[in-house]
Amino acid sequence: MNFLRRRLSDSSFVANLPNGYMPDLQRPESSSSSPASPATERRHPQPLAASFSSPGSSLFSSFSSAMKQTPQAPSGLMEPPAPVTPVVQRPRILLVIDDAHTDWSKYFHGKKVNGDIEIRVEQAEFSELNLAAYVTGGCMVDMQVVRNGTKIVRSFKPDFILVRQHAYSMALAEDYRSLVIGLQYGGLPAVNSLYSVYNFCSKPWVFSQLIKIFHSLGPEKFPLVEQTFFPNHKPMVSAILALLIFMTRDDLTLRFCLLSLSRQLTACFLVT
Repeated sequence: MNFLRRRLSDSSFVANLPNGYMPDLQRPESSSSSPASPATERRHPQPLAASFSSPGSSLFSSFSSAMKQTPQAPSGLMEPPAPVTPVVQRPRILLVIDDAHTDWSKYFHGKKVNGDIEIRVEQAEFSELNLAAYVTGGCMVDMQVVRNGTKIVRSFKPDFILVRQHAYSMALAEDYRSLVIGLQYGGLPAVNSLYSVYNFCSKPWVFSQLIKIFHSLGPEKFPLVEQTFFPNHKPMVSAILALLIFMTRDDLTLRFCLLSLSRQLTACFLVT
């Protein structure tokens, strides 16, 4: 502040200022008048605070005006900024693997990701899907569905997978584990995870994970039904049982007798 006061008090500096810049400093000093009488000075004393505050207020007002004018370049040297075009992002595709009994599109209607990205729902069963997965190109899904008697064929790259259907069944031609592997190969996120979906295709594999919890917590905290696993049918040959059913005329009771061919033991069960 003292530097500015000394600088602005220099007459040569003030004389070189452009016209209209800090007009308070360029006004000519008032001509000296005849000294007033001491009685008049005593009657009208000059306020000391006002004499110091007036230059300071004019200085800050001029400095503020200069700061506002500094970023502005001369006209004709800068082009006006071009209007900013809003970037419209593509909608995210959610692939729902489920039957047609549940319409998942209504649950995501009007929903947006991060408040501005729309969600497009594609729903189909495993039997209606085919895919091709690449290392760098992601996963391309082909869908062929029939909606209201109209066959719809589409190809798209999903961004997320919602699995609501079993990927493996004992029924004929209902093994879709290859599709799960393809989705995992394409690196697609899913709920439930594709790792868990693939693991649950094998019930013994899931039970083996339960056995780990059983040994970790103990039978009191995590009881487990005793089971026996055979890799194939050969170890079970010695335990093949013959089933005999006969009916008595007395009470029409069905008697099931299991005859063990290996141990020659007989177990009978009554069913009323």
